[in-house]
Amino acid sequence: MTISNQTRDRIKGAFEPIALGLGRLGLTPDALTLIGFGITVVGAAILALQHWSLGGIVVFLGGAFDMLDGTLARATGRVSRLGAFMDSVFDRWGESIVYVGIVAGGVLAGHQRVPILGAAALAAAFMVSYVRAKSEGLGFTQGSGMAAVGMMPREVRLVILSLGLVLTDAPDIKALEFALAIIAIGASITTIQRIVHVRNQASAPVTGRPTEQEHT
Repeated sequence: MTISNQTRDRIKGAFEPIALGLGRLGLTPDALTLIGFGITVVGAAILALQHWSLGGIVVFLGGAFDMLDGTLARATGRVSRLGAFMDSVFDRWGESIVYVGIVAGGVLAGHQRVPILGAAALAAAFMVSYVRAKSEGLGFTQGSGMAAVGMMPREVRLVILSLGLVLTDAPDIKALEFALAIIAIGASITTIQRIVHVRNQASAPVTGRPTEQEHT
């Protein structure tokens, strides 16, 4: 299961009126990035206090700004490398803080599995993003091509985690544990899928380039 770039474009297009409305209020794409990050941090703090359902709603709201900042930038012709850098950095930062909030909440509540599953989900999610960043830095799958590779990109992780949190009714936290386990497994599979994708690119014959010699 993957989300094609065409599907992503249609989803982001549905959010374009909202993004343009915020732009008319004077907000820039970078401002939306920072606002989304701030909302996410608040959501993580709520999770650390074990208000799972409320935290899930706030975290989802913060994640929605990931679609608004890029949509506004494209709609207004303000796409830039700096903006893309800011978007990616704060997305990863915000996602990691959410998992830290979950782990902290689980520890403070005395749950044994939540901290372990939260750490596993964080590590797996980090690897999904790292594989994409490293592959693109080395010249593989430029642009948004890698975003469509794998079963669990950030958008899917956000939906699964938010649903798990919203459906969690303390002290019963099975929905959260299930969501974290699904993310840990699905993101690990996505990492493998992306590694295989890069290996296939590397092994494909390339014309018009000299053969690279093996380093000794």
